Amino acid sequence: MEKTAGHTESENKERSSHVQEEMFFAQVAERQRKLYSIAYSYLRSESDSLEAVQEATCRAWIKRKKLKNPDVFESWLIRIVINCCMDELRRRKRSFPTAEFEERAVTGEMQSHDRIDLERAFGKMKSKYRHPVMLKYYHGMTSAQIADILGKPEGTIKTWLREGLKQLKGFL
Repeated sequence: MEKTAGHTESENKERSSHVQEEMFFAQVAERQRKLYSIAYSYLRSESDSLEAVQEATCRAWIKRKKLKNPDVFESWLIRIVINCCMDELRRRKRSFPTAEFEERAVTGEMQSHDRIDLERAFGKMKSKYRHPVMLKYYHGMTSAQIADILGKPEGTIKTWLREGLKQLKGFL
């Protein structure tokens, strides 16, 4: 076995792997609040949002070698969070809907009629419009940032924002 600076090759690989893992999770930790905020804007549940961020972190770790450009780490991670949220929302549609109402009643969560109307309107929107509207108006992202996250041209995002707002206005 080849030794490098007093360490075997396998020890060096293990150390390198450990350093990569620490760097990855440090980058995720820096963005934890933002990721949670995005997840919460989709799921409207603290526990589901925390779970979505945790799931996204696991998925990102598993697929980390597919990320070729480290400069887009944040938008890549946000996209994974959004995908986890969409998976959860699809799962909710398949499950019995009264569970959510019971959970809200138990926690004493009260919402204004306007807020409920807005959430229903968001639920009716096409997802291609809902994503950019949520990211822009709930999270203050620019069209360019949204384009990076969704992997679409900025002009398309601007169109989707305009159409999304039209749809939202129609539902309200």
